[in-house]
Amino acid sequence: MYPAIMLALLVLLVTALYRGIRLVTVTALVAAAFAATWLVGPLGPAGALAGALVLVPLAVLLNVPALRRRVLTAPLFRAFRAVLPAMSDTEREALEAGDTWWEAELFRGRPDWPQLLDTPYTRLTDEEQRFLDEDTDALCAMLDEWQIHFEDKDLPPEVWAFIRERGFFGMLIRKEHGGLGFSAQAQSMVVSKIATRSVTAAVTVMVPNSLGPGELLQHYGTAEQQAYWLPRLARGEETPCFGLTGPEVGSDAGAIPDTGVVCRRTVNGESVLGIELTFDKRYITLAPVATVIGLAFRLLDPDGLLGDGTTTDYGITCALVPGDADGLEIGRRHYPGGAFMNGPLRGRNVFVPVDAIIGGPAMAGAGWRMLVECLSAGRGISLPALATATGKGLYGATGAYTAIRRQFNVPIGRFEGVQEAMGRIGGLTYTLEASRTLTATALDRCSPGVITALLKYHSTEMMRQVVTDAMDIHGGRGVIMGPRNYLAIPWQQLPVAITVEGANIMTRSLMIFGQGAIRCHPYVYPEMEATRDNDLERFDRLFWAHAGYTINRGVRAWGLALTGARLAQTPVSGPLKGYYRDVERLSAALSFCSDVAMSTLGGSLKLRESTSARLGDMLSQLYLATAVLKYYETYGRDSDDHLPHARWALDHALSRAGEALDAFCRNYPKPLVGRLLAWVVLPFGQPWKRPADALNGQIADLMMRPNAVSEVLRGHIYVGDRATDPTGQLLETFEQLQRVGPAYERFLKAVSRGRINGADLDAQLVDAVREEIIGTVDADAIRAYDALRREAIHTDDFDAEYVRDPLAFRRDGVEASARHAV
Repeated sequence: MYPAIMLALLVLLVTALYRGIRLVTVTALVAAAFAATWLVGPLGPAGALAGALVLVPLAVLLNVPALRRRVLTAPLFRAFRAVLPAMSDTEREALEAGDTWWEAELFRGRPDWPQLLDTPYTRLTDEEQRFLDEDTDALCAMLDEWQIHFEDKDLPPEVWAFIRERGFFGMLIRKEHGGLGFSAQAQSMVVSKIATRSVTAAVTVMVPNSLGPGELLQHYGTAEQQAYWLPRLARGEETPCFGLTGPEVGSDAGAIPDTGVVCRRTVNGESVLGIELTFDKRYITLAPVATVIGLAFRLLDPDGLLGDGTTTDYGITCALVPGDADGLEIGRRHYPGGAFMNGPLRGRNVFVPVDAIIGGPAMAGAGWRMLVECLSAGRGISLPALATATGKGLYGATGAYTAIRRQFNVPIGRFEGVQEAMGRIGGLTYTLEASRTLTATALDRCSPGVITALLKYHSTEMMRQVVTDAMDIHGGRGVIMGPRNYLAIPWQQLPVAITVEGANIMTRSLMIFGQGAIRCHPYVYPEMEATRDNDLERFDRLFWAHAGYTINRGVRAWGLALTGARLAQTPVSGPLKGYYRDVERLSAALSFCSDVAMSTLGGSLKLRESTSARLGDMLSQLYLATAVLKYYETYGRDSDDHLPHARWALDHALSRAGEALDAFCRNYPKPLVGRLLAWVVLPFGQPWKRPADALNGQIADLMMRPNAVSEVLRGHIYVGDRATDPTGQLLETFEQLQRVGPAYERFLKAVSRGRINGADLDAQLVDAVREEIIGTVDADAIRAYDALRREAIHTDDFDAEYVRDPLAFRRDGVEASARHAV
């Protein structure tokens, strides 16, 4: 009887901890239960008294706030203050910027699935859809990326005019200020479609709609600034750029050496209070053609001319500088491997009035917070749109090419080595579209800083993998530059996406977990604030709630690990239900490991970049996995073609999360703690495996024929004229192959077996008809297809003079159609 009571008590304790009952309540219950058990058990009253002498004082100590604070919390409070890492103003502002959304649920170990699944995706309005279908397609039809990239190194004048006149620069500016007022979803889809035609044009459009004067003015500008600048920006009368990065400062924006000194100058006979700017910026997109510059600098007021005269260093400030300002050096270009406008900005003693500060003098020193709060557009809209466009374009092009291109008389997409790369292209593209769609929806609801940082990093890394795999598959077809090559220009420009808006190494190592752990955790940041405010009472409430939370997450992680996540929730039925359980298990493990890391490493965790990066990887992969789950539930549940893509994406994300968890435990700076963590979260090892070869084969087979996923993706890209455009020609050839496929296979097999004679294709087709292997109609179709096939697999070659100087060659009167020959 007594062992049964003890076992029931243990089950009660674990259940209470698993379900998250407060630690102090659990302690009181356990004290009472043990006292009762001893009273009726074999130890009798003496045992009950012994138990009471131990457990009852502990329960009293934990449940009487004043006593607990004095005896337990006060020493902990002093220790916490001693190890609390110093935080710069820029770090603090970065942490406080933006909102949290679904990522907080994943970080806290117990996702609220209805919050995700019941959130509808942002749908395009009729106006947005028309702009995407008509204006965006019209722009794409004007673009010749080879001419832009190789010959002109710039967009044609008529394209610049079209972009300005049709409002492409004003998508984020609200309608009351003359802009289009588009949703984040619409902006993302417009940029994505343009990018499938021209990276140069996409970058040109996305920068004014990303971090820059327009967004900053819309959020923080004075009424006068908004009334003057926003309509001009929306109409394209002004071309904006934003100067932040310099030779001595990149990721450490708080160390900006550029200065603005408050002073007085006589302008047109009047004394004007203003700022004298000295700066040296580089890597500034649109700088060579900008007419107005948003500039970040450190504002100094040595003579106390602003405010009450007590502040001499206001810190980072943002202001507007006219492109024709005296002392400004503008117009030179960098060449980052692409034709989009990018260059340095330099200024010495450039004078602007204090009213040029974005938001007016009242916003002096608020520049860093403004910038961090507005980073979401570049990180969450523009770069993921660019990455997704690359995936979509190469999904279709690679699928078509591997069906058309044959080696050893077999389509190259039938080789397992090629299928492995195709599986990655298909699965990662599915992940890119799912995460892009979900994140754009989030941005239409709030400003989720953690999500946008993780998506910037992972979307550009997925793009890097997709382009690399496509290049491996295409071989020389992807290397030889020319109008036919749809792959080489994205390959050349990959480094730009990897380095802008926070270099990927820094984003992964410092930002995702560093910001996510503090912003998403229900207790950490409030505890830090209570400590800084020297508020022992608030710290006491938070700390003990946090202790119970940590124990609960540890018990949940252990219980889910022991049972293979069978205790976890799954909100759906069907083939993907097990993935929901795995996400919940990994979420609990992430929550517990994060708490242990923060408590055992303290402020040094900030310097343990590999450790924090692995926790960030877990959070990121869980977000990507849940984006795929929602996308499948919304668009793919009734389609057999979606399921292999979704399974591949989920297996990839969860295996990466599991590998990060395993590496976190194995490389933990305190080895004993690492082994204990592994015993809790991975008692049987890392169970999630990378996508199987069979899944790669299924995706490759789907990519080599029209399927439901390719139809969805193709609706989001621009396909040019089939007579002249290389992607249009490739897809025309692919579609023709679907029509002649069975007859073509019979013909090729007969040729390989020696049943057909002939020195060339025409002779072989004649013999095949004579031998009744195929009919006359089939022979004509195969002949037409083969002409298309040869055109699709060829590469360009040029006149040597054209390669040396394409503009001079064109000036000599050679027609564009003669500039290259097959």
